[in-house]
Amino acid sequence: QVQLVESGGGLVQAGGSLRLSCAASGSAFSIYAMDWYRQAPGKQRELVASITSGGSTEYVASVKGRFTISRDNAKNTVYLQMNNLKPEDTAVYYCHVFVIWGQGTQVTVSS
Repeated sequence: QVQLVESGGGLVQAGGSLRLSCAASGSAFSIYAMDWYRQAPGKQRELVASITSGGSTEYVASVKGRFTISRDNAKNTVYLQMNNLKPEDTAVYYCHVFVIWGQGTQVTVSS
């Protein structure tokens, strides 16, 4: 019954911004850390950003200063604000909580 649903992906030009959302249904997740991963064709799935239940955050070096992860526990939702997007950010982005994965949302950044 637990499900994660991502939204907010799309096609943007380099330098643009997107805000991804991941909404959890069927269970509260306030006690869990939440993560965003991404996977480009031919590459391994990569951890992009994490946020603990207390709000502490970590980022992969390539997105530091450009991406911000946040959460709204009252809405069971985690966000990824992506600014100054680059073509190398193109990937399917996945929300992750514990052992549960979302379906992914496509982000495509054109040069």
